[in-house]
Amino acid sequence: MQPSPIKCLTQELLDEVAASSRSNPRGRQNYNFHDLSEKVQRFVNVLQMGTYVRPHRHLRAPEVNGFEFFVVIQGEVGILILNEDGQILRSFRVSAIGPTRAVELPEGTIHTLVALVVDTVILEFKEGPYEVAADKDFLPDFPAEGTEAARELVGIWEAEFK
Repeated sequence: MQPSPIKCLTQELLDEVAASSRSNPRGRQNYNFHDLSEKVQRFVNVLQMGTYVRPHRHLRAPEVNGFEFFVVIQGEVGILILNEDGQILRSFRVSAIGPTRAVELPEGTIHTLVALVVDTVILEFKEGPYEVAADKDFLPDFPAEGTEAARELVGIWEAEFK
């Protein structure tokens, strides 16, 4: 059996993923350290200011621990916790150099996030395996990505952190 390769999270890798995120119409790009079938998902997600993350929650199968752990390792992000009606219940400013550097959300927590600095990098951990069709439960009353309404919402959410 071939041993697994050693994987390093380097600034060069972050710079490459950041460049991809800047050219991605979504304004973000992730890089997986895991295979999608693995039980522990670990990846970096690079976000640009203006990216829209549609409010969602994770509702996983009962045998899967539905937490999501975000560690900001470069830049700064605002995490918004919402209720079922989309009202903001709580917000967290999470920064690579600030007093709060990571947040763990329990399963079922409705959330979104906004990049507050260009090339913001989040290191994320959650239990897998990743199933595209079942990973996110989006709040239905929020606009789809790429719409003017989504861009307006991002501006409103960014203002929460000014």
